Formats: sequence, structure tokens, C-alpha cells
Amino acid sequence: MKEDKIQVFLEGVRKYFTQVAGEEVFIGTPYLVENKMPAAQHYSGVIAVSGCTRGIVYFTCPQQMARRLLVLMGETDTSEENIMDLIGEVANTIAGNARSQFGEKFEISVPVVIRGAPDEIMLPREGRSFVIPLEWEKLQAAIIVALYKATGCVQAVSKPVAQ
Repeated sequence: MKEDKIQVFLEGVRKYFTQVAGEEVFIGTPYLVENKMPAAQHYSGVIAVSGCTRGIVYFTCPQQMARRLLVLMGETDTSEENIMDLIGEVANTIAGNARSQFGEKFEISVPVVIRGAPDEIMLPREGRSFVIPLEWEKLQAAIIVALYKATGCVQAVSKPVAQ
């Protein structure tokens, strides 16, 4: 995956935190890692991607960040169940926004929320993943993007609209 495609994930997380928390999230410099050891915090919301682009996208954050987001959303119940729902919602929102860049053949799954790191089986065996570090209220989180183009897949090119 090319670096220019990462921008859509940066914008997605920026929009999410601005809308939900009413605050900016600090987005660090994305970097590449091998797919052997997935990066993770306390909770990870994993979205499988299929179609012309395949792999996974996941949001990972500490429990304290998830609880704080729930409170800012007006939720008083910060139980494990609500935290896991929130993490899935964040992952789904960020991956769903990526369709604007990748097109209609960017098919995303229902989020799977887990405690800790996704199993290495979930990551594409070949290649590397982009880690996008995030900081909000002095708490560290990340979006991990492990995508590759499917072989033999032709994506439709959008044509400019005549004025």
C-alpha cells in the first residue's frame, strides 16, 4: 500500500475525535512495521477488508481512553460491554470513511473487538503494516493499516463530472 492512501485514515480519525470528543487528536508520523508482531493496546477493533483491497485495519487504545470517550458521549455505563461496542464503532467509522479513497470495491466486515493484539493469523503474511500513532489527553493509541491490492482486480476509475 502506498503512503498517499494513508491520508484517508488520518482524516477519518481526526474527524471522529473532533465530532465525538470535541477536541483534536494528535496524529504522529506513520511508520512501517513487519507483520509478525501486531501493535496493540488494551482493546483492538479489527475490520477485515476484502474486494480489490484486502487485509485488515484496526484501532487499538487503552481502557482509560475508551472510558473517557464514553463519558464524553454522555454514557455513564463504562462497562466492558460498552467499551467493546465503542471500540468497534471507532474502527468501523475509520474503515468506512476509507471507501471515499478506495472506492466501492473496498468491502469491510463487521468489526471484531478483542482484548489486546489481533492474532498474527489475521495479518497479511506478506508485506508490512502502517502504524499511525495517536495521542489524546496524554493517552496513546494507534490505527494499524495492513492492506494490499488483490491480484487480478481492476478497480473502476471515477470520471470527472462535466460542468
